[in-house]
Amino acid sequence: MSAEPVDIQIFGRSLRVNCPPEQRDALNLAADELNQRLQDLKVRTRVTNTEQLVFIAALNICYELSQEKSKTRDYAASMEQRIRMLQQTIEQALLEQGRITEKPETKFE
Repeated sequence: MSAEPVDIQIFGRSLRVNCPPEQRDALNLAADELNQRLQDLKVRTRVTNTEQLVFIAALNICYELSQEKSKTRDYAASMEQRIRMLQQTIEQALLEQGRITEKPETKFE
């Protein structure tokens, strides 16, 4: 996967970054999102220092990412629990119908 230089505009500044051609559209969307966040943050906070705005935006994005990761972990754990319960229910139903025999317990010594 080769990267090519791409020029993007963020908060009135040009930035050249390397990006694989197939990810160029995603990079431009991310740059647009960041630019919009910075503009909104500038209006909301009345902070004019660009560096400070960038740090605040970065902290906000990291916080949002952390929240999404937590939600994903919680969802995955919930799905794993539901799958285990479904497997147990199916196994129990099959046992009751006599279609499978009980599994012998594996003992490790």
